[in-house]
Amino acid sequence: MKVLIVGGGGREHALAWKLRRDDPNLELIAAPGNPGIASFARCVPMDLDKLKDVAQLAEEELVDLTIVGPETPLEAGIVNLFRTRGLPIFGPTREAARIETSKRFAKELMVRAGIPTARAVQHSDAKEAKAALADFGSPVVIKASGLAGGKGVIVAQSVVEAERAIDAMLGDRIFGAAGREILIEEFMEGEEVSLFAITDGQQALPLLAAQDHKRLHEGDFGPNTGGMGAYAPTSLATPELVARSMSEIVRPALAALRDAGSTFTGLLYAGLMSTRDGPKVVEFNCRFGDPETQALMPLMDSSLLELIAAVAGGGSLSRTKVPDWKPLSSVTTVVAAAGYPNEPRTGDTIQLPPPEEGVEIFHAGTALNPWTNELVTAGGRVLSVTAVAPTLIEAAELSRSHAEQVSFKGKQLRRDIGWREVTRGARTT
Repeated sequence: MKVLIVGGGGREHALAWKLRRDDPNLELIAAPGNPGIASFARCVPMDLDKLKDVAQLAEEELVDLTIVGPETPLEAGIVNLFRTRGLPIFGPTREAARIETSKRFAKELMVRAGIPTARAVQHSDAKEAKAALADFGSPVVIKASGLAGGKGVIVAQSVVEAERAIDAMLGDRIFGAAGREILIEEFMEGEEVSLFAITDGQQALPLLAAQDHKRLHEGDFGPNTGGMGAYAPTSLATPELVARSMSEIVRPALAALRDAGSTFTGLLYAGLMSTRDGPKVVEFNCRFGDPETQALMPLMDSSLLELIAAVAGGGSLSRTKVPDWKPLSSVTTVVAAAGYPNEPRTGDTIQLPPPEEGVEIFHAGTALNPWTNELVTAGGRVLSVTAVAPTLIEAAELSRSHAEQVSFKGKQLRRDIGWREVTRGARTT
């Protein structure tokens, strides 16, 4: 079997790593891939903005299925293009991907479907947006409606902060085109949970829930990032919460998308807030999350390849059982570049620690210096260091100590991944 993975980050490395373990004879191609993926797959340098080139690669290589990692090609319609050419692909169409690529579309869909979420209004005029703040109080959440790499959210603690955020998005365009329209959203009290579900458009199978750490600094301070680490499982995701989330959130969302003529297939990511009133949606994503995928893949006992192949080929999941998971804990620590998230520096030489049992290093923003062949930084989030152990405390210590051994100038990392879970005392003995 031959599989093409579209993307070149830590998520794609983790997916490739898992697929190879599902089938050691699998032939893997990554476009563009990264040096970590290149250690066991063939990487093809490619501009993902040129979707026809990606489709041509799939045709020339006679791949059996394609898996799309990042959201940008999905927004551009890569699945639509592949389907017109009869090429099996895992992911939603451009129209279905709007559940992530347009926060306005997602919010309106949730309201129509009665899906629990925060009250919100949309604005593209700064003056009108500021006037709307009076209906929300503080704190309040200001979101860019479009794709902003996981960084287009500001939690304002006061009206003054909220007005600054509005000016920054609508006036200064700090998030570019993604911030041409914004959402003003009520602040929800609680903790976030990341719930993934693989779906054929009708049926949906939940994966193990995880918790992401968005803020740059320890203790959840500093600017929002694409994610500085994650752990799984989380005690917040009780069987009752997962069942309720599937029945009140995931399945109604899929039904609403079908009713809108935009059937969703692939991986639906529900970013949830666990509140006193039950789970509510913070956001939907239309693909595997990063860095949650890096934490989840080493725990997955069942075959991911079989699930993806069934969906990509237009099959049904109706006879497929919920995946099995190892009774262990996993912690992922992201090692980020100097200057991340605003102006990440590239080109710094990376030294990796020796391999250690129970630890996997997934490459994200890395490259090989063409002159010296040395591994160098090439993006904001450089590496994801994932450790698996019998308890969360052991996994967290192993991940942290290994991440600290990674060496490059100006590296940033959080040393408290999983701290809320440790505070709760869950899964530590």
